[in-house]
Amino acid sequence: MPLPGSDAGWPPAVADGPLAVLVSGGLDSAVLLAEAVRVYPAVHPIFVRVGSVWEAAEFFHLTRFLAAIASPTLCPCVELVQPVGDLYGRHWSLTGHGTPGKESPDEDVYLPGRNVLLLAKPLLWCHLNGVPELATAPLTGNPFPDATADFYTGFARLVSQAVTGRVRVLRPYAALQLSKADVLRRGRGMPLAHTFSCIRPVGTRHCGTCNKCGERQAGFAAASVPDPTDYVD
Repeated sequence: MPLPGSDAGWPPAVADGPLAVLVSGGLDSAVLLAEAVRVYPAVHPIFVRVGSVWEAAEFFHLTRFLAAIASPTLCPCVELVQPVGDLYGRHWSLTGHGTPGKESPDEDVYLPGRNVLLLAKPLLWCHLNGVPELATAPLTGNPFPDATADFYTGFARLVSQAVTGRVRVLRPYAALQLSKADVLRRGRGMPLAHTFSCIRPVGTRHCGTCNKCGERQAGFAAASVPDPTDYVD
């Protein structure tokens, strides 16, 4: 039987300790969080604000999702702030101008060092709050250099070294070689209408035309799961 926390044994049959889950409001991290809540005695969702144009809409939906899966094991959402305006300048992710469309390749939505920014404070939070593991939801085939097993393991090791601690990053869906369609099948019956994947939101609605909306639509279609999303177009 896989040990608690083992990527390949996700979700573990038995979990005795707490877990933090890096959540964005998107489909993958939402399903991961809901699966964790069923097993772990305490689950801490962590949301990192960097200043992206979609964060307000994302957090609106995340709040609804958390309410829909409320459980004694689900802890209040931890909000951390890691602004990137001084790094990214007039980048499309901060301005909303020139957002990659539905037909754009994955490379067009690459955000330099994003996982460095998203992991640094959460790992430190875990160390300071006695939570030994942080679960994340990258999928198989993620093409970006900061989404590899070596990156996650090495980065967690460096942070642990810096604080003389021991915090581990879990990436179970990548370890299980799951696609978005696979994750959506796991999430069948979950309140997926309360998730958000858009990078060009119209208020709190999905635009229906950006790169991430296209990816979302394709995932539901490939999984043969009804898409409950409210798209503008």
